[in-house]
Amino acid sequence: MSLRCGIIGLPSSGKTTLFNCISNNRAEVHNTAYSGSKSNLGIISVPDSRLAAIDNLIHSAKIVQATIEMVDIPGLSKGGSHTEGNKFLSDIRNVDALIHVLRCFNDPQLPHPEGYVDPVRDKEIVELELQVKDLESVEKKINRTERLIKAGDKEAKHCLDVLQLYKTHFESFQSARTVPVPEDDRRYVADLFLLSEKPVLYVCNVDDKSAQEGNDFSNKFIESVRGDNAEVMLIAGRMESEIAELESEEDRLAFLTDAGLREPGVNRLIRAAFHLLDLQSFFTAGPKEVRAWTIKRGMTAPQASGVIHSDLERGFIRAEVMKYDDFIRFGSEHSCKENGKLFVEGKSYIVKDGDILHIRFNV
Repeated sequence: MSLRCGIIGLPSSGKTTLFNCISNNRAEVHNTAYSGSKSNLGIISVPDSRLAAIDNLIHSAKIVQATIEMVDIPGLSKGGSHTEGNKFLSDIRNVDALIHVLRCFNDPQLPHPEGYVDPVRDKEIVELELQVKDLESVEKKINRTERLIKAGDKEAKHCLDVLQLYKTHFESFQSARTVPVPEDDRRYVADLFLLSEKPVLYVCNVDDKSAQEGNDFSNKFIESVRGDNAEVMLIAGRMESEIAELESEEDRLAFLTDAGLREPGVNRLIRAAFHLLDLQSFFTAGPKEVRAWTIKRGMTAPQASGVIHSDLERGFIRAEVMKYDDFIRFGSEHSCKENGKLFVEGKSYIVKDGDILHIRFNV
């Protein structure tokens, strides 16, 4: 599934450094807003130890991880919604979720664009730019809707009422995520792809010694969003960059051990982004490959099979399902079947994270 996460933040926040740690595409690091000529796109593999565990039992020819697309959007700053930053704000419109990187470290060699480090203020700067852009979009649609009302469109009056609520919300410096409207009424703004409506994960980019417990900057930020039901992660970007440059797994493990970490922080970031997009994985396993397939939560077995190939969805008959834990416990498909742990499911079955599927179909 071609779902995308966008990485946003002020210049010198460390977002491109993090992008380079996890992406197959290296981007040039810039310290000033809009220094890049374009956003950077990378394909990110989602770490999942379950694939290796399955492969240890069936010894497939290869392992294929799930992937998501990550877009590193050039650094934003005050007034970007009215200047050359417009083109990059448009890039945000094309992603499904946001990773907002906030600088939580001091570095005399890397001046902060606002003069001093304050992640709470930085969050407000970026969110204001998104809200201003969203306000412009809503006001344009209000003008179109008023013309429809004059033309006698009955539904347009309710649409206008909803749009006015959004307009007032933005003028109060609030994001679209928190507009108090019924879920069904959000359809009136669905065509606008509002920037501030996208789900967001905050990443506090801290100094190396604060990778585990955080620091005064990150603590202040976490406290500021405590009532927002927002997820916040701590990552030491510079240290992650050093880990990513090590060639051997042994060296990486030694580095992590010295730092008191069990795994690179970017692995946690990738998994968090995966869940932020409301995605999950199911597996197929055979002699050719063990593979993770990406689906939206709540997909039925036919919809999930369509991710593999459209013919499978069109000709879907049934799915033979094993739970990951059962497969690891019993060690093979045959043993799962003997122990009543291979289930035959029909078209209404909702695929669960970690399901191992074999699709029966006829075209």
